[in-house]
Amino acid sequence: MTKVNSILLCLILTAGTAMAKSKSDVRDVTGCLSKGDSAKEFLLTGDDGSTWEVRSSKVALSEHVGHTVTATGVVSNATAHNMKEDAKDAAKDSGMKKDASEHGHMTITDVKMVSESCK
Repeated sequence: MTKVNSILLCLILTAGTAMAKSKSDVRDVTGCLSKGDSAKEFLLTGDDGSTWEVRSSKVALSEHVGHTVTATGVVSNATAHNMKEDAKDAAKDSGMKKDASEHGHMTITDVKMVSESCK
């Protein structure tokens, strides 16, 4: 194997590993849906402690206020959001004690009710 081929193989393997670790723009979050600050905005508090300001033009979110739901949605500004979450994870891995709960904005495309009440 030539030196150039070795370098290319290393680059391909590194890129593949980075791609495998990347977070998706589409997420599923299970948690409690509540009313937000405006008529079309809602807050989804995930079972994992994450908080999401959510909106939807496809799903009647108001029908699920007070319910535990699993919402599928597209993360707003996914690249910046994922970089922020990666930085929080790195800080947590290095021993920082600050809360690493995720917070972001999502446009919901689908909702499945888990329970008619929240925990």
